[in-house]
Amino acid sequence: MALKLGLTLYSLGHRREAGKDIPRPPRMTGPLIWLHAPDAGVARGLRELARRLVADDGVAVLLTCSDPLPPIDGVLAQLPPPDTPTESRAFLDHWRPDFGIFAEGELRPALIEEAARRKLPLTLVDGRAPRLPRDREGWFPGLIRGALSAFGQINAVDAPAARAFRRAGAPASALMVTGRLEEPSAALPCNEAERAALAETFASRPLWFAASLPEAEEEAVFSGHRSALRQAHRLLLVILPEDPARAQALSELAQSEGWAVAHRAQDQEPEPETELFIVDNPAEIGLWYRLAPITFLGGSLSGTGCLRDPMEAAALGSAILHGPRAGVHGQAFGRLGAARAARAVSSATDLADALGDLLSPDRTARLAQSAWAVASDGAEVTEALLQYIRRRLEG
Repeated sequence: MALKLGLTLYSLGHRREAGKDIPRPPRMTGPLIWLHAPDAGVARGLRELARRLVADDGVAVLLTCSDPLPPIDGVLAQLPPPDTPTESRAFLDHWRPDFGIFAEGELRPALIEEAARRKLPLTLVDGRAPRLPRDREGWFPGLIRGALSAFGQINAVDAPAARAFRRAGAPASALMVTGRLEEPSAALPCNEAERAALAETFASRPLWFAASLPEAEEEAVFSGHRSALRQAHRLLLVILPEDPARAQALSELAQSEGWAVAHRAQDQEPEPETELFIVDNPAEIGLWYRLAPITFLGGSLSGTGCLRDPMEAAALGSAILHGPRAGVHGQAFGRLGAARAARAVSSATDLADALGDLLSPDRTARLAQSAWAVASDGAEVTEALLQYIRRRLEG
């Protein structure tokens, strides 16, 4: 009775949502797996799962998400339907999924209730805490408990997350701590011949990399480098400006301040006395992550927010320095911070101190190894989920 009342109140209070007028292409033939994530950050694990389902099992995959997502071959991405009984019925009538997977903990009660009525198997993965969709939050009797009861399996990322689901009323028989799903590899490509040649050029010379550096953070990076040179006089700073068109002006500015500069776009090679190496090709960023033991992520200190996905550097073994402004990468920084796999700084002085500390190879290696472990985590969880889906599809 409480669930029915809660769902009624929830449905009466709904607003028109994006997605109602999205055209639905014809349903793909054969089994269809439906994946749902509330936003692009949460969708990372589901995107890798979708890729595996298509590549390994040849099944059709529908991925619903409120944010635009990078395309995946063989996967259809759409906005989720408005969470009302009418739209939920229309959505499920059209797609007729054979299995449904929700990520993180966003519950869409009308959609889940309709799926449960049709006896559609549901699983929740990467669970952090149950909640209603944004702008639909409120107190509705029995609503979250009832929605959670529809899931045959609820996979929490850790023990605190499991407690959050337990307090919300998740069935004990369905709840388990599994960790998070594997995410798509963030490792960027590079020209191996170029990497080998540059590694030989740098030899044993220490270097660090400022990735996508905005103009507002240039002086902080210069200051950090100036301080670090007192400890390691052969240290080389590689800078990729946020705007590649600024590379020439940055080179001239650095020279006017007394720095010994080489500019890659002008075919200048870093000499033993070179202190700054200016690069301006964003396509080569994977090259510099591989060569630099330490990376500072631009935009995170005094910019508008970090401009690069920190998992890119983590996946290639570069220890990460970053400021307090995560931008759209808050979840990734949260994971790295929880694993002590990145070094946060709050000012130019902090940046200089952290850089000096990481000039110790042992400390850099520990930070980089921890970051790599975070970036590569989850393969076993994804494989176990794939096996579970296959068993359910087989009956």
